[in-house]
Amino acid sequence: MNTKEQILTKVANREAKLGVVGLGYVGLPLSVAFAQAGVAVIGIDIDQKKVNMLNSGQSYVEDVPDTDLAPLIKNGCFRASADFADLVLVDAIAICLPTPLGETKDPDISFIINATDQIAHYGATGKLVVLESTTYPGTTEEVILPRLSNNGDQVGRDFFLAFSPERIDPGRTDYNMFNTPKVIGGTTPDCLEVALALYGTVVQNPIPVSSTATAEMVKLLENTFRAVNIGLVNEIALMCDKLGLDVWEVVGAAATKPYGFMPFYPGPGLGGHCIPVDPHYLSWKLRTLNYTARFIELAHDINSHMPDYVVEKVALGLNEDRKAINGSKVLVLGVAYKPNIGDVRESPAIDVIDLLEERGAEVTYHDPYVEKLVAAGISFHSIKLTQEALEQADCVVIVTNHADYDWDFITEHAGLIVDSRNAIKNASKSRVVRL
Repeated sequence: MNTKEQILTKVANREAKLGVVGLGYVGLPLSVAFAQAGVAVIGIDIDQKKVNMLNSGQSYVEDVPDTDLAPLIKNGCFRASADFADLVLVDAIAICLPTPLGETKDPDISFIINATDQIAHYGATGKLVVLESTTYPGTTEEVILPRLSNNGDQVGRDFFLAFSPERIDPGRTDYNMFNTPKVIGGTTPDCLEVALALYGTVVQNPIPVSSTATAEMVKLLENTFRAVNIGLVNEIALMCDKLGLDVWEVVGAAATKPYGFMPFYPGPGLGGHCIPVDPHYLSWKLRTLNYTARFIELAHDINSHMPDYVVEKVALGLNEDRKAINGSKVLVLGVAYKPNIGDVRESPAIDVIDLLEERGAEVTYHDPYVEKLVAAGISFHSIKLTQEALEQADCVVIVTNHADYDWDFITEHAGLIVDSRNAIKNASKSRVVRL
C-alpha cells in the first residue's frame, strides 16, 4: 500500500490523526470540528498559557464554548501542546497562523515559514500538509513546498501539500464549518484527492480547484470584493453628504431590486483579520509584476479615511452646540471591529479614538465584549454604560452596533449622538447625526 492509500484508508476509518498549528480563531474551531467528527487532534501553539487553558477545558475563542471543548479534552479526541515534536504523531497537519502586514503594508509570512521549518525538521514524510493562512498566490508552491521537499521527498508521492483558505466569520451562527463550502487546491492531483478526503469528514461541500495558487487567489478575491464594495458605498456616503441625501435610505431603496444589486453599507472604516489586510497581499504580489491594483488602492484610500469623516461629524455636531472637540467629553460605544464579538484587530474604533485624542477630546468607551483597549498610546478600560455616563458626555459616538445595546435607553439620556452604523432608527430625546 503506497503513502496515498495509507492516508486515505486512515481517513476513511477515522484513524487519521490531525495536527493543527495555531490555535486562534481559525485553528481552534477547526480542531474542535475534526475532533467532534471522531478525528484525533493535537493542537500546537507556542503560547503555553493558551495550551494550559485548553487542556483544562477552557476556551478563549468566542465561537468555541467550553461545553464543546471540555468533552473533547476528557475523551482524548483533542489535546493542546506547545511542542512541535508532537507532530511526529500525526498523519495530517493544518497550518492556521496569522499572516499580518508589516509597517510598509508588505506581507509578513514569517509565522508560516517558521512553522513549515518546524514541520520539515520533524518530518513531513507520509503526511498531508495544508496551509489555511491567507497569503498571496504562489506561496504554497514557492515558499512551503521547497522547505518540505529539501530532504529529497517528492510531493504527491512521499508527502502531500494543499491550500485551503479559512472561511471563518467570528460570531456568525447561520454558517459554520460543516455547511460552509470549502475551497481546496492541491499541489498535484493526488494531493488534492487526499485533502478532499480529509476535509470531507467535516465539510458538507468541499470545492476542488485546479491549483494551490487558484485557491490562494479565491480567498483574496472574496475579501477584495468586500473591501472594494465597502469602499464604493463609503464614497457614496460622502457623495450623499454633499448632496444632502440620506445614504441609508438610498442603499435601502436600491436593495429592493431583486437582481443586479447587492447591498453593502457604509461605516467608520474596515476592521478584522481579513478585509483590511488581504487585498494588500494581492496588491503587493501584483506590484512585483509591475502592475498596479488600482481598485484595491483606491478602496483602501477611501476606507482608511472614514475614521476622519466620523470625527469630523463629531466636530460639526459639537460646533452646533457651541463646543469644540478640545476639552469635550466623548463616549465611544463599541470598539470591536464588528458586532457581538470581542475582537479589536484593525478596528476602526482605535483610529477614531486616536483622532479624537489628537484633537484634545476626553475619550471614554464602553464595550460589553472588550474590557480593555490600548489606543493613542493610552490604556483604556470599558466604563459602565449608565444614565450618568450618557448625560455627562458631550457626544456619544456609535462605532460598533452590538445587539446588547438598549438604543432607547441611550437615546433617552444622551444629548448628541454621532451614529456611524445607522443603529438609531427612532431617536427619543437625543440629537442624532448619521454618517
